[in-house]
Amino acid sequence: MSVLVETVVSPEVAPVAQAVADASAAVASGLLGGFGRAHRWLRRAAGRLLFERRYGVRTAEVVSLEEFGLARHDRVYYSAANWRTLRRALPRDEVGEGDVFVDLGSGMGRMVLEAASRYRFGKVIGVELSEQLNDIARRNLATTRLRLRCRDVELVRSDALDYRIPDDVSVVFLNNPFRGETFETVVGRLVASVDRNPRRVTVIYFNPTEEEFLLGTGRFRPLRTVTHGRGTRQEGPFGLTRVYEITERPDALDA
Repeated sequence: MSVLVETVVSPEVAPVAQAVADASAAVASGLLGGFGRAHRWLRRAAGRLLFERRYGVRTAEVVSLEEFGLARHDRVYYSAANWRTLRRALPRDEVGEGDVFVDLGSGMGRMVLEAASRYRFGKVIGVELSEQLNDIARRNLATTRLRLRCRDVELVRSDALDYRIPDDVSVVFLNNPFRGETFETVVGRLVASVDRNPRRVTVIYFNPTEEEFLLGTGRFRPLRTVTHGRGTRQEGPFGLTRVYEITERPDALDA
């Protein structure tokens, strides 16, 4: 079922039907490890959908970039991080009105809404490659019933490779939006921004598939790890959130 194509299913039922289809496919492929786990997954998915309906937003979908003709080997499909990802990774007392948040690969805007509604950021920015997903994010921002603490929210339609990271950004969120050369280039530009304007920058990386490269730069200090699901044994990067701080350039420490 395509998530952006009209179907005979009503708007209220379509997301639930999609969740059922996804769970069934996952069970069949062995990804969810049986029907007991699939039932728990589906129950959580239903809870997220009810939350979205309550607050008048639409973010709980999985979208392949092939639908927009944007697929490339280093780009990843859209699937929103859990609603609680940000609040579990970033304590409120670490954010003030002088802080600026950016989500690189913001999709339908879930983390943008989470950042703007739960924290006292001075500005919240979402950067998304797909015009269609960015348009949905704009509608979510316009119709949400969430109370936004931050009123300065900007949704930018741009390839991350073309986006110049502002030199006042202090929190960066990544939901595994791209890999390989694209990831390396964007990280290089982020570090360059810190070198131009030295400041504390926190990077929150959900599903950190490129962590080896990140740590290999010598500029990222791990702060904490957040797992999703009590008692869950994590194997590999998926389902993990890593939080890092960008460190100063080594020669700057000697100055």
